[in-house]
Amino acid sequence: MRGGSGFLFDKSADYLNMLESSHQNLAMVTCTAPVNIAVVKYWGKRNEDLILPINSSLSVTLHQEQLKTTTTIACSRSFQQDRIWLNGKEEDISCPRLQSCLQEIRRLARKRRNTGDPTSDISVVSHKVHICSVNNFPTAAGLASSAAGYACLVYTLSQLFGVEGELSTVARQGSGSACRSLYGGFVQWKMGERSDGKDSIAEQVESESYWPELRVLILVVSAEQKSVGSTSGMHTSVETSQLLKYRADVVVPCRMVEMIRVIRQRDFPAFGELTMKDSNQFHATCLDTYPPIFYLNNVSHRIISLVHRYNQFYGETRVAYTFDAGPNAVIYTLQEHVPEFVQVVRHFFPSEANGSEFVRGLPACSADLSEELKRDLNMEPTPKGIHYIISTKAGPGPCVVEDPNHHLLGVDGLPKKNEVSD
Repeated sequence: MRGGSGFLFDKSADYLNMLESSHQNLAMVTCTAPVNIAVVKYWGKRNEDLILPINSSLSVTLHQEQLKTTTTIACSRSFQQDRIWLNGKEEDISCPRLQSCLQEIRRLARKRRNTGDPTSDISVVSHKVHICSVNNFPTAAGLASSAAGYACLVYTLSQLFGVEGELSTVARQGSGSACRSLYGGFVQWKMGERSDGKDSIAEQVESESYWPELRVLILVVSAEQKSVGSTSGMHTSVETSQLLKYRADVVVPCRMVEMIRVIRQRDFPAFGELTMKDSNQFHATCLDTYPPIFYLNNVSHRIISLVHRYNQFYGETRVAYTFDAGPNAVIYTLQEHVPEFVQVVRHFFPSEANGSEFVRGLPACSADLSEELKRDLNMEPTPKGIHYIISTKAGPGPCVVEDPNHHLLGVDGLPKKNEVSD
């Protein structure tokens, strides 16, 4: 794979990896994009049309070897209409956010041609597109699937149409958090001040290699779709929660500065404490919303309790939790603590799954738990509370897939058989 910078199109690879068909004049490109998990949460818009946030946010981009969206986009003069298939099922392409991204990329492509760029082929911009996208993780279960999906859509379109420049403002129009998935490592989304949103952009704080010891464990409590979507939840919170306004105006500006500082110092105890406090405040604003929104469940609460008891046992913050809009816990820790904490999770959330079925992704060595640790944690086991763990780390931004065998669409522009569900 060839890594993307997140916003600059590499001219030397212009139209690389496109499949040309003489009878259809078919152009095709496939890309992947990562999930990101916020440690300073985005919740609430000041402008819903432009997707402008009420506060800045900061996230860690997760490695694509464990979590990614893959998107293939083809364009041809023979296509009669724009079409999209998501996770094997054709969906309605008239979705306003999807249309915003399509229209903006096409506008930028035409603008590039009109400014006299000789490498720009304006003819493809007028062609209809077929889009096929799949996630290798549960969709809409609080694992930032829309962020990865829209980042991948916008990045792939930019590669197909040869669009240069700032893409985070385009991806933001699909899903706010998508702008952060256009970069690897540690990424901030600046809320901006302009009414047109042109200064509301994502920027990389540090690369994925900056803190190599940092590890991420996703404790999958539920893969079910959440009962209250993020978009509707944010709207209700902005309308009804006084705590949300205080958070945006008073808490987050200082917290962003502090979070960037502790990341650059690789200060895990401070990073972990800030991450947990921000997660807790986010869910407090959900409870302060009227009617209240409940994204966490009983297992989520038990994970929170376990983390605090574990840290208290050692007298320092060794592991930290954060929860997005769903019950699944994302645990940040350092590599040296992974084996023991995974074993702690196994002990208190016993599962029928064993070995690689329970811990997926980066391997976790086995560890023995002391009787003293088990006694001091003092929790009753919750069988089957956690389905499995995804073990991962910080990773890069979007990539172009070089191998044409990995295209999700066939030479006819339709999904390959193994990408379509009945």
